[in-house]
Formats: sequence, structure tokens, C-alpha cells
Amino acid sequence: MGIQVHQDDLSSQEVQALIAEHLSGMHRNTPAGQVHALDIERLRAPGVTFWTAWLDGALCGYGALKELNSLSGEIKSMRTRAAFLRQGGGQAILDEIIRAARQRGYTHLFLETGTGPAFAAAHKLYLRNGFAWSGPFGDYTATEFNVFMVKELE
Repeated sequence: MGIQVHQDDLSSQEVQALIAEHLSGMHRNTPAGQVHALDIERLRAPGVTFWTAWLDGALCGYGALKELNSLSGEIKSMRTRAAFLRQGGGQAILDEIIRAARQRGYTHLFLETGTGPAFAAAHKLYLRNGFAWSGPFGDYTATEFNVFMVKELE
């Protein structure tokens, strides 16, 4: 049947467990004070839309879109479960985020992510989808532990 993506309210324990796994991984691969992934409460904040991806009833991953202003958004906290890596879950979530950003009339879609081997697959996914390296945006500061990307939307 393929991967199904839908907006989610973050209420299920399975989704909450994957968010906790994501945050734990971010803290393992990034120094304290440099992790910008959103926790459950910040994923529920106004201006943030959260989606989950499912394959045959199993949670594959999730991602969120945070509104920065009326013309731009930020991809937040994308994660694919280890058992579903390279099966299209991350692409399906990213496709939905890009679709929503275009529907909202955004002209730019930004993201901040980590550096090093743990983030290499994410970098490839974003580059393959038309994102380009950029400088910091919003309140972010560039460090040796993060990179920034932007996609211009038609």
C-alpha cells in the first residue's frame, strides 16, 4: 500500500517514544546546548504542524514544519525509525512538508541540522530535494556542530 503520511496530534505513546528516541540521539551526537530538536511540548506549539509516516500500520517516522513568518517555514525534528531507513519514510515526510509550505504560500523553507556522520544521510536527502547550503537564519548561531540549508519554493 505504500507509506501513508498524516497530520498527528502527538498523543500516542508510540509517537512519544519515537520523539524521545530522536531527542536522545540528538544529545548523543551533539554537545549540550547545541541541540535544537523540539520536544513534545514545543512540537505542540502554535505555528508548528506535525506529521507521522506509517507503513502497514507501523510508525516509520515523523517531521514538523514551524512557521517563521508569512513567507517562510522551518523543517523541525525529522526522524525515521532505524527499521525503516532507506524505505522512503523520510522522503514521504519531506514531500508533505514541502507540499504544505507551498500551499501556505511560503517562498523559502529553511532547516538547521547537525554535522558529522550521524547527519550525513539527512544532508543527502535535503540536497537531493533541492536544498542548498546557507548561513544561519532566525535566532540560530553557526557553530562547528550545525549547518543550515534553504530551499526556494515556486
